[in-house]
Amino acid sequence: MAFQDFDQITERRKTENARKFKKRILIAVVAVILLIGIIVGAIFIVNKLKTHEATKKDSKPASPPPKRPDSDNNSTDDKPSTSSKLVEQMCGSTDYKDKCKEVFSKKKDPISKPREVIKAIISGASDEAKSAFSKASEVSFDKEEEKKAFEDCKTLFDDAKEELEQSVYQVGNTTSSGKMRIGLLNSWLSAVISYGQTCIDGFPDGDGKSKITKTLEATKELTSNSLAMISLLSEVPGSKSSSGSSRRLLAQDKNGFPSWLTYDERRVLKKNDEMPTPNVTVAKDGSGNYQSISQALSAMPEKYEGRYIIYVKEGVYNESVTVTKKMPNVTIYGDGSQKSIITGNKNSADGVKMFQTASFVALGEGLIAKSMGFRNTAGRDKQQAVAARVLADRAVFLNCRFEGYQSTLFVQAHRQFYKSSVVSGTIDFIFGDAAAIFQNCLIYIRKPQENHSNTVTAQGRTDKRETTGIVLHKCQILPEKEFESEKSQFKSYLGRPWKEYSRTIVMESTIEDVIDQQGWYEMDGDFGKKTLFYGEYNNNGDSSKTDNRVTWPGFKVLNKDEAMQFTVGPFLKGNAWLKNNNGVPVRFGLFDN
Repeated sequence: MAFQDFDQITERRKTENARKFKKRILIAVVAVILLIGIIVGAIFIVNKLKTHEATKKDSKPASPPPKRPDSDNNSTDDKPSTSSKLVEQMCGSTDYKDKCKEVFSKKKDPISKPREVIKAIISGASDEAKSAFSKASEVSFDKEEEKKAFEDCKTLFDDAKEELEQSVYQVGNTTSSGKMRIGLLNSWLSAVISYGQTCIDGFPDGDGKSKITKTLEATKELTSNSLAMISLLSEVPGSKSSSGSSRRLLAQDKNGFPSWLTYDERRVLKKNDEMPTPNVTVAKDGSGNYQSISQALSAMPEKYEGRYIIYVKEGVYNESVTVTKKMPNVTIYGDGSQKSIITGNKNSADGVKMFQTASFVALGEGLIAKSMGFRNTAGRDKQQAVAARVLADRAVFLNCRFEGYQSTLFVQAHRQFYKSSVVSGTIDFIFGDAAAIFQNCLIYIRKPQENHSNTVTAQGRTDKRETTGIVLHKCQILPEKEFESEKSQFKSYLGRPWKEYSRTIVMESTIEDVIDQQGWYEMDGDFGKKTLFYGEYNNNGDSSKTDNRVTWPGFKVLNKDEAMQFTVGPFLKGNAWLKNNNGVPVRFGLFDN
């Protein structure tokens, strides 16, 4: 019995040992499987991390290769700024897109703001202007007429370079409000295009003219692109730019004067019996400080602060008078436009270049002329003979008189306002490429040469981006008294297209029967007829009906909203103007409002 129990115990032990052995084997197998799982998992995680890092690395832009000093090459490894959406968008708004992109293909610094794009384009135009002057100086001109023309070009080049540099500064150095003075930029840049064309026009047809035209081409294209970009920027809602809206322009004081005028300037523009105290007086009889106007101007202190006032006593002053660019904010007032008169007789027929024929030249910005007469007495047979050439920005002429025949008043460039003044002449007697408004003026047509026609205006816009044009607003267009009996023997017209994008508007004016029913006259066949802009709005008088006007694509009878764009407020952006001497304030909008 005892042995039997022992055997049973032994058997149980064997069974137990076998069970434990199997358990150990199972644990070992499980452990091995777990170990393999851990290893596989670890390998998977490591590989996943490596893949993630590789993906992150691939998603980053490649580091640019180190720049080589002294290298100007355009390597394909460099990503030009023209690839940026901003540059693409703004260049896309221009007429010379390839020229635009060319500027940015040379730039290495990134462009991030519209202002930077505009500055780069204007800087490019400035560089081209300097290059053009250098190239033009190397050209040999054989004809005496070409040499004289190039002398005028030198002055015009200087003006262009100066105003391009001012534009670059204006874009890059803004006021504390961060606003660009868009009206001022438009004026400067439009003037630069005008300078170039005036230079070209001085040359006779031929090789010399072709060379100078080619030399100035790049400057014109980049300046045009600059105007396009400024126009685009001013249309962007919320952009930090000052376009000179009509609402701001309406700001006046209780006397009807614009708010930006100083106290002294307001005194100048009051009625004739409230003449301001002059700095100097000019009198032919010796009763003043000087006997000539040029002497009085020469005596003006350099960098004079405030408004320098010259009183011109009654008399005819036969002298060439120039208010230079170094003479800003000059006021010249006389005893009346038929009493205090500046006169001369230089003319093209005698070999003087048109640019140099003016009796009076206004270059200094902020000029105010009041109750003065300006004449060129060369006569109707002497071709172009200018009484006044006006380049001054923000120039104002009140109760003045401009007398001549062909090319009486050269509104050369910038912003100009003429109020209650008289202009008389025959062919293209108001001409130029300024933004000029004539309000409440008398426009007298005189007897021309035999077999010739009369044209009141010849506006000279050469690029559709220019913010220029001639506006006759609430004027009277009529024959001079001496011409009244012979007016039917000659044809007279409101204007003709001197340049391809010529722009003239006649609105709310009286057009007497001296003007032919077709209204406008061609310059040279179909030249400019599709690209010009001639508009009429709400005129009256015997020749005001538009039923028989020219059918050119560029002519249009304006509606009220369209006409509003050419009033003092919107058209002369950035400025408020003046009120006339008889108590009628400047009309910033239409008269029929």
